[in-house]
Amino acid sequence: MPLIVKDYTWTQTESMVYLRVPLKGATAEHVDILSTDEYLKVHFPPFLLEAFLFEAVDEAKSTAKIGNGVAVISLPKKIHRLWDHLVLSINDKQTKKEIRERALQAHMEKTADGRKEKAVKKQQEKKYALETMMKLEQEERDLIQKMKDEEREKATAELEGWKKRQIQTAVEKPPINLTNRDKVQTLHHASRGCSVNPGPTSSRAGSRKEQVDLPAPRSSGTIQIKFTPRVFPTALRESRVPEEEEWLRKQAEARRAGNTELAAELKDLSDEERNPDWLKDKGDKYFATGNYQGAVNAYNLAIRLNSKIPAFYSNRAACHLKLRNLHKALDDTSKALDLLTPPVADNASARARAHVRRGTAFCELELYTEGLQDYSAAIKIDPQNKVLQADAHRIRQIIQGCITGPEN
Repeated sequence: MPLIVKDYTWTQTESMVYLRVPLKGATAEHVDILSTDEYLKVHFPPFLLEAFLFEAVDEAKSTAKIGNGVAVISLPKKIHRLWDHLVLSINDKQTKKEIRERALQAHMEKTADGRKEKAVKKQQEKKYALETMMKLEQEERDLIQKMKDEEREKATAELEGWKKRQIQTAVEKPPINLTNRDKVQTLHHASRGCSVNPGPTSSRAGSRKEQVDLPAPRSSGTIQIKFTPRVFPTALRESRVPEEEEWLRKQAEARRAGNTELAAELKDLSDEERNPDWLKDKGDKYFATGNYQGAVNAYNLAIRLNSKIPAFYSNRAACHLKLRNLHKALDDTSKALDLLTPPVADNASARARAHVRRGTAFCELELYTEGLQDYSAAIKIDPQNKVLQADAHRIRQIIQGCITGPEN
């Protein structure tokens, strides 16, 4: 049973009612205030103030402030006039119950509307945040696409310029074709120390001496030449014939392999520009001039056209090292080493380069133990290379703590 608060005070003007309720030591979080246009309740257990207001008030503009042990409630009047009393004199319990239920129902509806409005606002904020994030991502994608387009246009312009220069060079230097008879006559006269077109002196000499007929050109024939079937420079007793044959078979299959679907997509390019070997040469030239990103783009297209050539990955790894894309360099060198199998003399230099580039990437990432393993593998392939031996010795010193880090 709550204790009814009776020691409250109230004042009024023609437009406002001010109610001052002592909280008897209760804190703000333990005070529950419910206000409608005809009902007011202040509950702070075990005390309760319940007021059936004399006239209607503006519920939306009503305020309550709690501080210094007092709750001050401000109620704007709907009709501006002075009240005779703060509360109605109602003795009928049923009437009080109806007013109380109406107030509770209005409060519940207001609370539900507030929750809905808050949920709608939160949803709108989430939607706005999502749209903003999508807009930022789209701008970033557009920027990346613009950079790609600019790089593609630049590479295309360079290719077109190169093609025009080649055509111009071919036009400026027309080929000189000699017939077989002209060649034979030229060689015959050169061997005799005579010019092809004799002048007046030779004519007078011919009139005094009997003219000698030139022999007919020798008939053509075919000379059969047989070469040794050995492909590799090592002696047969030192070579591993099965591994070498497998390497040759893999190389032949790699040359025959190609992405025909991608080649159809790139039909706008010339046959030369869709040739992986031509793209590799173009990437090598870009690398030599310091255009590492252009070289990466050329190697990328070459790999898309034929992903079985290890040189494409190894050369792209060198570009990634220059661009400080160290993890990409590790991936490319590992892929190149996977393709450079089985290990034979023909791919020894390529394997050594791949090991050195992967070892360099490991050392740049300060993974010196892994880097030393790759340098040791390269030295095992090329044991006479003094530069590799010096680099491996320096890495060992770094691991042992003799020096602090690699020099640039």
